[in-house]
Amino acid sequence: MKKHFTLLLLFFTLTVFAQSDDYTSYFTGDTTDFITETYQSGLLLAGGAGDDDNGMTWFLERSGGGDVLVIRASGSDGYNDYLFSDLGVAVNSVETIVFHNAEAAQDAYVLQQLAGAELIFIAGGDQYDYYQYWKDSPVEDALNALINEKGITVGGTSAGMAILSNCYYAPDGGSADDAEALGNPFHPDMSIIGKDDFLQVPYTQNLITDTHYDQRDRAGRHLAFMARLTNEHNERFYGIAANEYTAVAIDESGIAKAFGEHDEYPEDLVYFLRGNCQEESAPEVITAGEPLTWNRGGAAVKAYRMPATQTGEHTFDLNDWETGTGGIWQNWTAVNGTFSRTETENSDCADGETVNVQNIDYRKITVFPNPTDGQTTLTFPTALTPDAEVKIFNAAGQSVSDFAFEISENRMTLNVAKLPAGFYSLETAADGVFYRGKLFVLK
Repeated sequence: MKKHFTLLLLFFTLTVFAQSDDYTSYFTGDTTDFITETYQSGLLLAGGAGDDDNGMTWFLERSGGGDVLVIRASGSDGYNDYLFSDLGVAVNSVETIVFHNAEAAQDAYVLQQLAGAELIFIAGGDQYDYYQYWKDSPVEDALNALINEKGITVGGTSAGMAILSNCYYAPDGGSADDAEALGNPFHPDMSIIGKDDFLQVPYTQNLITDTHYDQRDRAGRHLAFMARLTNEHNERFYGIAANEYTAVAIDESGIAKAFGEHDEYPEDLVYFLRGNCQEESAPEVITAGEPLTWNRGGAAVKAYRMPATQTGEHTFDLNDWETGTGGIWQNWTAVNGTFSRTETENSDCADGETVNVQNIDYRKITVFPNPTDGQTTLTFPTALTPDAEVKIFNAAGQSVSDFAFEISENRMTLNVAKLPAGFYSLETAADGVFYRGKLFVLK
């Protein structure tokens, strides 16, 4: 056991503070319970891969200098020093409790530490572990009491973010990708989409989150989550999504801001999704084994895409799901299993025109090589006309023009060497048939 002492501050660090077959505790700081009433309520939703220092500073400052508890089901003490000293915000202690099984959720020490915390952070991992270990357990009761009665701020990243809303996705197998979710909204990897039976978090009623968003091309599956919920409950649903290295910070009044480094990394974006409120709002086609169609006149879901910045100056109001600063609105749809998003100046959730989606034939483009760092070829089932064009959209849904292409019979060769690395969507048409595909550019 390794200890670090100082003569000026009454605290110590223990590599392993407590351990049993059910959990391991790592403790940093003063073991005396810190009594404070200056903590604040709030919510931090982080997109995973890495933590944004400014977002985590906002998070720590809401602790009132009290005790911070990190809970997780894998890993060890990686957050202890980071939260206790690296960010320069004084707190009494940081403890990490790693759950090894569901029995830890019954442990008296674990429940005592939860009750005494002024700040809770749920680390990444596998949200199905959290679902198995904590749902319908004393830990679930303790977390809901901390959030809704004591009124502390709670945060989570990746899997931690995935369970911090009243609706959640906790697959018991693999994690569904866009193609699986859109191709069959009832795919086996789309199991366990829950509502109102786990954590009860302010401002997340009828809301489901997603993480690692554009990096793992998850916008389509997020829309599929909302389609499933809309179809099953006949209600309107919402979503919050965060790209990697970003964080959505929601204060006690329901105002959300986004932290990241968008000026340097344009992919640092977050999304606020709002299901349509048309008279007929549910998905047009949502049947097991069939591709999803949720179009609603090209406006099934309204999405507000907002840059995540170092100062978090852009905001979105979760009280009306319409008032935002610094972002742009998009319409998101799925037709025959193909996802699309287009920019719009209209934030009205009742927006949309009647479209006979059965008359639209969407097919996928064959793209090879993919990924590419220079040229790639699109292959079509029929010959292309000389005036055929292709549109390329970046992960933010913005049309890009820094590319060239040549047509030869049923092939279109693209030169994308000038495009930044990242994921792109391709769109073109031939003989009245619409084609879409995905491209990953390497550098």
